[in-house]
Amino acid sequence: MNFIQSPSITRRQLLLGSAASALCLSPGWVGADTWPNKPLRLVVPFAPGGSSEIVARALAGEMAKTIGQNVFVENKPGAAGNIAMQEVANSTDEHTLILGHIGTLAVNPYIFAKLPYDPIKDFTPITLVAKVPSLYVVHPDLPVKNLKEFIAYAKSKPGQLNYGSAGNGSAGHLAFEYLKLVTETFMVHVPYRGTGPMLTDLMAGRLDAASVGAPALLQFIKAGKLRCIATGTSARLPQLPDVPTVAEQGYKGFEMTQWYGLMAPSKMAKANIDRLEKEAMAATRSKLVQDKLSQDTALAVGDTRAEFEAFIKQEQARWKPVIARAQIKPDGS
Repeated sequence: MNFIQSPSITRRQLLLGSAASALCLSPGWVGADTWPNKPLRLVVPFAPGGSSEIVARALAGEMAKTIGQNVFVENKPGAAGNIAMQEVANSTDEHTLILGHIGTLAVNPYIFAKLPYDPIKDFTPITLVAKVPSLYVVHPDLPVKNLKEFIAYAKSKPGQLNYGSAGNGSAGHLAFEYLKLVTETFMVHVPYRGTGPMLTDLMAGRLDAASVGAPALLQFIKAGKLRCIATGTSARLPQLPDVPTVAEQGYKGFEMTQWYGLMAPSKMAKANIDRLEKEAMAATRSKLVQDKLSQDTALAVGDTRAEFEAFIKQEQARWKPVIARAQIKPDGS
């Protein structure tokens, strides 16, 4: 007996099979289960113009080359970073990340009676991206040329000098309070909503001093708009060879650096976390990012997520007693 196959069925099968093959072979085809399948959003919990934005944009630009999607940076300041941290902690879209920071991860847990997020339970550390030296700067009209002269001047005018920061509990606030503790000086803190607006007032002479991450300051120091009186590093910076460290100027063992790391909501799928870790570590360790951050005096790190997690816990233990001694309180308290 002969079996005759319907020509119409054969043609339909052939057409469907050809279309499927073309899709699978096409280099631009992305399967439904491929991640990421849309641009990644990297939230920076501070206003534009600070070290955080410089670090985030360097990382985002390099990651976008290999992860298969654009990575766009979104500044979302407010409440010492708490607003952005809460939003990302609650995110479920698998494409939202945040730039973790010494303030949001190691400081806020000890200055806020109740945080809207848990830095350990709500986030998964991906990689420590960069460590940023803290610089101590003054307005050029202040009659001091180094830290020793600044401390002497401040002690001669107790409570009359002020310093600005990106906000209560920010890295700059912490850095200056740390300096006040070891030098036994009294200066008034003026919190701002971000590094950018604070620097505007500092350069205009409405503030006397500040401590800020080096990347956001170098251009203004070189232009003579600010005077750097000390670095918070253990050794002098190649970019500022004539500026001594705080330790060199009489305060042995003093060191203050900011740090930034990539974080994901803890609810993110493990496979996506694994991919993120691989891509973020490679991007951070790339020559382009290393060189870009080095130009701004930042040290690119790119460690594993286990190492970053251990580092966060170490930093929390380090700063908890300092915050208690300085009695740092959040805005409005």
